[in-house]
Order: sequence, then C-alpha cells, then structure tokens
Amino acid sequence: MLREPPVTPASTTDTTPAAAPAADAAPAAGASAVLRQTMIDSQLRTVGIMDADVVRAFGAVPRERFMPAAAVGLAYADAAIEVAPGRWLLEPMTLGLLLQNARVMPSDRVLVVGAATGYTAAILAEIGARVTALESDAGLAALAQAAGVAVVSGPLVDGWAADAPYDLVVFEGAIALVPPAIAAQLAPGGRAAAVVRDGAVGSAHAGPVLADGSIGGLAFLEVAARPLPGFERPRRFAF
Repeated sequence: MLREPPVTPASTTDTTPAAAPAADAAPAAGASAVLRQTMIDSQLRTVGIMDADVVRAFGAVPRERFMPAAAVGLAYADAAIEVAPGRWLLEPMTLGLLLQNARVMPSDRVLVVGAATGYTAAILAEIGARVTALESDAGLAALAQAAGVAVVSGPLVDGWAADAPYDLVVFEGAIALVPPAIAAQLAPGGRAAAVVRDGAVGSAHAGPVLADGSIGGLAFLEVAARPLPGFERPRRFAF
C-alpha cells in the first residue's frame, strides 16, 4: 500500500480557512472526542490497528493540542502535518502501525527522536511508557512543553545517552539508517521503529537495529513519509 501524505504547511500567507485555520478553530471537548473516535475508526482500524493500548491512547490524547495555530483545524486529517519548515508529524495511520508493530509495553523506556510538538511522546506516555522526548528545534520544543510534554534538547543524531538504555527508539520522520550513537543507546533486545526511506518511497519497520544501522524485520507498510533532517544515508565518494 503506497500512500503519499498530502502537503499541509504549518504556516502560509493564504488566508482561506482550509490553508490556514485560525487558532480558535480547535474543536470543543465533545467534538474533539468525536473526531478522535472517527480517526480511530477510519484511519487506524481500517489498516488493522487493534492493539488495545494503542487504540486507547489515540482516543485519549487530543491531537489538536499538539498543532501550531495555523494547523489546528487539520489535527485529525489523514495526513502528515508540517509543524515547522522541513519538520512533519507522522500521519496517524503510520504512527499507529509503528507503535503496534513495535509492541510497546507499559514498562518500556522509550526515546522519541525528533519529538517535534510532542504528540508521539504523549501517545507513548498514555500507553504507560517512560518517555524521553528529544528535540533540536527550540520552537517545536516550546510547543511540546506548552502541551505538557517534557523535552530534552540536543542534536537528534546523538540521541540522549543520559536516559539510556532504551527498550525502544521511535523516529518522528523517515530515516535511512539508525546512527551508531543511537543504536548504542538501546538496551539488549531493544528495537527501533521508523519509516526507512532511501529514495522516493519508504517502508515502515519495527525491530532490532542491525550492525549496518538498518532495522531488522519485514516491512509492514509502504509510505512516502517525510524525511527527518539529518538522517539521510551518508554520501559515498566516487573516485
């Protein structure tokens, strides 16, 4: 199944409601709960996301709290959302499949790399995991903290050794390889969950990190997820 996420910019000069929803476009509490259930029914269950903890977490966390003002009205769209230039939240379907296939346990210590506005970290915390949300962009970190997610700041490719070892590392965006520094922070038997992209199309993986930085296990979804900057495959010199 190949899906190209629609482009949904975080900021724009277009003043139409569809392109730049106002901050007060956030749904009321009752409407938000209805929208979350619709997201579960139409975006998660339709692709086989049935894990009770994952579904419960998606139903409990209001996604609109983790949107920049210009994107609040798109919170429950079946789309990747641009929350800063070049930075995107995974679409709900992709995130749900990653977490289900990663088999998140309430006892897991999890590192979210590129935590952005904190939505993925909040979902994991709702499941019961102990989460370290790593973000390098000060503006995104401020949005996450405003939504109630504690964030640590530093270069994404370095991971966060202070809270290691981790049972699981989740990447908020497509990567080519897991950097050695992050792989070294996994506990024995630890795993990574990410969309692995080397070209136009990516595939979702959840499993152990192999010696070459790839993620073991079969791909369970093809998706053109937006890349996480800094995690491209290193260029090789040709002589």
